[in-house]
Amino acid sequence: MNDVKLQVRNVSVEFDGKKIIENISIDLREGELVCILGASGVGKTTLFNVISGLIAPTCGEVFLNGENIIKTSGKISYMLQKDLLLPFKTIIDNVSLPLIIKGEKKSVARKKAQKYFKEFGLEGTEKKYPSQLSGGMRQRAALLRTYMFSCEVSLLDEPFSALDAITKHKMHNWYLNIMKKIKMSTLFITHDIDEAILISRRIYIISGRPGKITKELEINLPKSENSEELTLTEKFIEYKRKILKFL
Repeated sequence: MNDVKLQVRNVSVEFDGKKIIENISIDLREGELVCILGASGVGKTTLFNVISGLIAPTCGEVFLNGENIIKTSGKISYMLQKDLLLPFKTIIDNVSLPLIIKGEKKSVARKKAQKYFKEFGLEGTEKKYPSQLSGGMRQRAALLRTYMFSCEVSLLDEPFSALDAITKHKMHNWYLNIMKKIKMSTLFITHDIDEAILISRRIYIISGRPGKITKELEINLPKSENSEELTLTEKFIEYKRKILKFL
């Protein structure tokens, strides 16, 4: 498929003779948000560690734009649950950090990062510190930092799990809009069934030990701001029933 950005092919990981994930294959298309849904302990984060190049799989391959990136870090951005913003640095310096690490001068890195502050809803926060921002704003800053690291594919590991329900719904809508504007492709880990249905076009369900893909499900629902109402529709509930069968 021409528009496939990321391909994971038959990836398995074994530690100390114990299989963590087995024979995982995933496609991510350009501009798409795909959820990896599964309970805690089925190997979702292990899979992300392989895709991001942090660990090597026991077997299998990962391709970005057709290039094999196994054991190659720095190609794909990766954001964990916590924002991990450095408390002693301003927001502009937190966000521009990936560019500085790659060898950019601080002044140049700041200038490049500054261009995206308005788009990410962070205008006016440049000289503030993380402790001065709300949880939602800190996540926006962390997502912008992730984008500055790599603008093609992002791996998000339950990025909104620490937010309250209202803020979480707002962040869902905001992130989907941002993805369209900046043409980002996203793999999104969650164990929240509602979240997976609301934000993704496709869901890969991982279950068992070792973790395996038990189902790939396409979601044909409108991505609207009235997500609370959507969760009450018969179509939404039917998707939920299907997912529960494979978890």
